[in-house]
Amino acid sequence: MRLGYFTMPLHPLHRDPAVTLQEDREAVILADKLGFHDAFVGEHLTDPEENVTNSFIFLATLIGETKAIRLGTGTSNLSHSHPTLIAAHAAMFDHLAKGRFIFGISPGTLASDAEALGMSLAMEERNKLFSEAIDVILAIWARDAPYDIDFPGNRFKVSTAKTQVPAVGRGRMYKPYQKPRPEIVGTVVAPHSKGVIAMGERDFHPMSANFLLPHWLPSHWRNYAEGKARAGKKADPADWRIARTIFVADDDKVAEAYGRRDGNSPYRYYWDKLRANMMRAKRHVIFKRREEEDDSAVTLERLVDELVIAGSVDKVVDDILALREQAGDFGEIVYAGMDWVDPALARRSMELMATQVMPRINSR
Repeated sequence: MRLGYFTMPLHPLHRDPAVTLQEDREAVILADKLGFHDAFVGEHLTDPEENVTNSFIFLATLIGETKAIRLGTGTSNLSHSHPTLIAAHAAMFDHLAKGRFIFGISPGTLASDAEALGMSLAMEERNKLFSEAIDVILAIWARDAPYDIDFPGNRFKVSTAKTQVPAVGRGRMYKPYQKPRPEIVGTVVAPHSKGVIAMGERDFHPMSANFLLPHWLPSHWRNYAEGKARAGKKADPADWRIARTIFVADDDKVAEAYGRRDGNSPYRYYWDKLRANMMRAKRHVIFKRREEEDDSAVTLERLVDELVIAGSVDKVVDDILALREQAGDFGEIVYAGMDWVDPALARRSMELMATQVMPRINSR
């Protein structure tokens, strides 16, 4: 099993973004030194607690500071830009990173981002934009100039036929460094997601979000396997990532306090924020044991109990092995990054995860 890293990021409003952005960079640099396989960084435009507005820009600052870790957009919100821009930027980033790039994609789900961009607030419209955009991005990478992309029912038309100058290369765009394209990863949040079927059909790889209760995870694998079967292929568990909220400490009491109970716990802050966001968006079914369960059951205490894996090395090893028994085999456990309320504890958790937890899991 590989070890990955994901951060939204998520920091309290009172913290200076000039400080938290450097903290988020330090976390990825540390992950690289510890041998994490990849690091995904999210983006939002209109939520200052989630301080990265463009994951490409943020990740570009890390190319020279890291040696082996693969850098993933987590995600690039495809409804926010014309697909020509994203195709060109992603391909250039792939060259800058010399192939250490994973193209993480999503529609972009934050309603205030959509409003600020003058878009429809309906999620159905963002999903449609996403679907149209990824078709165009892949076509740009697969075709040569002048492209002449004009898919039925797709609002994005791409051509350089009128203005290209082949002799000097004008009218031509980058193709990715990786051939035929970078790995494409989509985050899966909803139980029984139909989108993950399409991922399987198109050979995109799923990352099950740390937001949902673990008993929903098998539904993601079933749908991904169904999509692969539709494409005449067999699903490989190595392609499935599962993100979880994890804190490892040298002492179980410290882990319980910092990971769940203390009023200053970054994990408690994280889940309080996520619970409020999902309740407002009417997407809190991911926190329920049954779809018909009453909303009042979705308490902060239950979320930190059920969605935070916290403890000493032995306890965290046991909990991740239990997760694998419940979810089925998967290729990567993705460690969710938090605000560094206590930098020493935050760093130590990542160190213990990489140097003690993972070797024990992989020896089983």
